[in-house]
Amino acid sequence: MTIKLLAIGKTDSKQLQSLIDDYTKRLGHYIRFDLEIIPDLKKVKHLSEIQQKQKEGELILSKLQPTDVVILLDENGKQYDSVGFSDYLQKHMNSGIKQLVFIIGGPYGFSEDIYNKSHRKLSLSQMTFSHQMVRLFIVEQLYRAFTILKNEPYHHR
Repeated sequence: MTIKLLAIGKTDSKQLQSLIDDYTKRLGHYIRFDLEIIPDLKKVKHLSEIQQKQKEGELILSKLQPTDVVILLDENGKQYDSVGFSDYLQKHMNSGIKQLVFIIGGPYGFSEDIYNKSHRKLSLSQMTFSHQMVRLFIVEQLYRAFTILKNEPYHHR
């Protein structure tokens, strides 16, 4: 199985990007992981929130395969503790799916087309985080999940 993370817009902070790169590299020891950045839309001042979500949605949809299992990082999604999240990943790996795709939307969230394509919504917290911070948090939690599954000491139970 491959895990893919799709995100809108580049990370501006070099420190954050360095941490994201570190966890991405660590994840490579456990699974094929791909972080793909979809460039920010240009000339959005004349677009409504709905139009912006629609255009971002079209870009996201162009990156998905029909067999992908799509998980949206969404404030209204299901929350897991780290052990529960590792169990959730293990079930997907056992199911034989080819690719699990986590998506971080743009500043206004997701279009209806993306919600309709998704299989689940996942919330990392009831708090609101910047989209750039969410990238670090999900990559770290994916790494943590694999260390839990391998009974490695990164996560102390």
